[in-house]
Amino acid sequence: MHVLYFHTYFNTPSGSSGIRSYEFSLRLIERGHKVTMVCVDGANDALDQLGPFKSGFRRGDIDGIDVIQFQLPYSNHQSLRQRAGVFLKYAAQGIKQALTLKYDLIFATSTPLTAGIPGIFAHYLRRKPFVFEVRDLWPELPKAMGVVTNPLILSGLSVLEWASYRAANGCIGLSPGIGEGIARRSRRGQSIKVIPNGADLDLFQPGRREDLQLPGIGQQDCVAVFTGTHGIANGLDAVLDTAAVLKKRGRNDVVLAFIGDGKLKPALVERATREGLDNCRFFGLMPKTELNRAIGCADVGLMILANVPAFYYGTSPNKFFDYLSAGLPILNNYPGWLADMIAENSCGLVVPPKDPEAFADALCQFADNPELRQTCGQNGRRLAEKSFARDRLATEFVDYLEAVYARKQTPGLQPFV
Repeated sequence: MHVLYFHTYFNTPSGSSGIRSYEFSLRLIERGHKVTMVCVDGANDALDQLGPFKSGFRRGDIDGIDVIQFQLPYSNHQSLRQRAGVFLKYAAQGIKQALTLKYDLIFATSTPLTAGIPGIFAHYLRRKPFVFEVRDLWPELPKAMGVVTNPLILSGLSVLEWASYRAANGCIGLSPGIGEGIARRSRRGQSIKVIPNGADLDLFQPGRREDLQLPGIGQQDCVAVFTGTHGIANGLDAVLDTAAVLKKRGRNDVVLAFIGDGKLKPALVERATREGLDNCRFFGLMPKTELNRAIGCADVGLMILANVPAFYYGTSPNKFFDYLSAGLPILNNYPGWLADMIAENSCGLVVPPKDPEAFADALCQFADNPELRQTCGQNGRRLAEKSFARDRLATEFVDYLEAVYARKQTPGLQPFV
């Protein structure tokens, strides 16, 4: 089976973002399938080994994956209009690939929602089996966050969402809430599989606190680390609010480390400087191969999101599974399926949204109880090994694509879920 795989932000472990598509592609190849990956030119994707762009794209082999990268520069620092332009151009160029390349099954993963457009065309014009993966529910999330308010745009996104689910021969959701959202908008009997983000158990492993090498952080500090995008959805002002409470309490032994980048990072750095929050330390993006050392040697992993109800059961953040894999106790500040999982498995603490005093209490509890940190971290690692090992989830993914393809080739087969 030859899979034409659309992932706008495809990355490898040499880059600084999620590697789900990379790992899943490798598993497809291990099972004897071929993968052609189609992506844009991300700011931190580390795909320069493909060589120079020619005629608007470049193509090459990365670890057995045939990668086609369009010359469409993308960054989180771009405006909403600029990013929308990239998404639409990606979809338009992707349609051309979907209608001309030779392949057996088309797979597209969102966000953005426009990533599914080539699949819709391939499904109806070439009768190709199409599997659509949903990482965030659109337009529900941008509407709930107030990022997109134009009713015409929201209506257009809603129609595109409906069309994507209807065209798909199967759908994958990354969380229980996403699976339910797909079901609400899909045709009756649609095949839906929930495969969350996974734990890279070999890449992220528990380290030693004395091996942490982040400038300005001492061995005596209790380091709580946040990794990933510094954007509107992340609600990182809540961490700075907590930093202010810790300063007032004189808890200078608790250091809050931010690793990553995003549109709001300059404002966060400016606020920390203005308010004298020297217990907040900001670091740039790190390749996965370096990030694992920073996470594994820290003391607490911060699972932070803005208090938006659509997030509670509708997200599957990579950082959560990285923390679990690295054996970090997790401090979570919003309700939902991850908070429930943390409580049920005793792998961290959960505090209410918008409560910096409770947030500070939890950090102090971790700082003052190394035994608690160790126990929660060990419980998290066991949970990762038991339920979220990337190897097992990749196998589920390939099994599902093979089942969708087999069903398409044999119309008489009974529907599956």
